Amino acid sequence: MNALNQIQLLAILVLPVVLAITVHEAAHGWVANRLGDRTALMLGRVTFNPLRHIDPIGTVVVPAVSFLLTGFLFGWAKPVPVNPNQLRNPRRDMALVALAGPGVNLLMALLWGLLIKAGVLLWEVSPWVSLPLVYMGAAGVLINVFLMALNLVPLLPLDGGRVLNSLLPRQWSYYFSRLEPFGLVLLMLLLVSGLLSPLLLPVVSGIIGLLPGANIVHELFHL
Repeated sequence: MNALNQIQLLAILVLPVVLAITVHEAAHGWVANRLGDRTALMLGRVTFNPLRHIDPIGTVVVPAVSFLLTGFLFGWAKPVPVNPNQLRNPRRDMALVALAGPGVNLLMALLWGLLIKAGVLLWEVSPWVSLPLVYMGAAGVLINVFLMALNLVPLLPLDGGRVLNSLLPRQWSYYFSRLEPFGLVLLMLLLVSGLLSPLLLPVVSGIIGLLPGANIVHELFHL
């Protein structure tokens, strides 16, 4: 497949990135509502409409600027509010709410992989339709698997940190939760320094290898 320039790559990443981030947040709200906390529902956040979750800075400006300047894609959506006191079993249910985000990213990666397959099948009919589907599908697979893996890193306020916090004994959980204000700073340092890449990339590549269209994703993004 032909290599894409930076502008073309950014164009195929926009929709997968927006959906990956916003549907991730919506899934948190949906599961929280099912488990007894109606906070997100009352605020209109239990929806897969990206417009309800987009943060103009975190979902649009930061990803575009970081990608164009460094080639590294980073961003966030407006966090979905969850009130643990409204959950039926707060410690267990907070872990389930946290896992909903990475879980829906894995589901979306599968769907994007199927889009790659559809694009390949359409090649003989219309390459002009086939290529955008294949490229965008590959971007969708990569973004969702990467976001899933990144969010499962056991640091607060990431989903992996929420799960770990729910599993720790209460006293340890208390001390661990006090580290949350420093979590994003530590995560950025790990990403920028490259210390996290040797751990994340094998996981990302391995999961992608199990999905439809894996060979195209690996070829396009040199995994």
